Amino acid sequence: MLSLVLAPLLLLPVSAALAASIGSLPESPPPQRVLDTAGVLSRSASAEISRQLEQLHDLDVDAHLITVPRLDYGLGVDQLGAEVLERWRDASPSSQQLVLLIDSQTSAAAVVATPELTDRLGADLLRSTGRTTLSQPLRDGGRYRQASLDALTRLSAVLQGGADPGVPVVAADVEPTPTNVPSREETAASRAWVWVSVLLVVGSIVPMLTWWVFSR
Repeated sequence: MLSLVLAPLLLLPVSAALAASIGSLPESPPPQRVLDTAGVLSRSASAEISRQLEQLHDLDVDAHLITVPRLDYGLGVDQLGAEVLERWRDASPSSQQLVLLIDSQTSAAAVVATPELTDRLGADLLRSTGRTTLSQPLRDGGRYRQASLDALTRLSAVLQGGADPGVPVVAADVEPTPTNVPSREETAASRAWVWVSVLLVVGSIVPMLTWWVFSR
């Protein structure tokens, strides 16, 4: 009886560790907009991203975000994205589909679209969004929510007829916030000045005391 209870529990980590391939993903576009198979998004983040993906439906775009824990050996994130689109197009040939795909193991990402949607957005924009807007925040600190929202904001701007806003400014380019707390270098310089002052005082008083003692 105990072995029957433990058997499903022992299978859980094995299933989670399985590499992602086209066979592990839905055969048609699912109703949920976010497929977080890697488990990297909080419930609130997933809901926020889903709302932004749903807004693209008003622009005749069927958009999804997929995260995977790792890819099958020899499979690239762009290749998996293309295979997903090919499968989903067979199930829903009339829709313009967009897929944002993230591999959490390598922080690699890709943005792929059906040919009609690629013409609207441009292949260069899709490539840049995947390799910079999506991937950079992941490599800088695993910021999955921010990366996804930034990518969707960039794509949405172009779909609505605007100019490409480009890659968001990374945190390294932001000016540091002023602070009154002294830095390590400032603290060391202050301590050095204190020691110099003490030595100067001692160097002046000791000779005077010595002269006074021996002059009596």
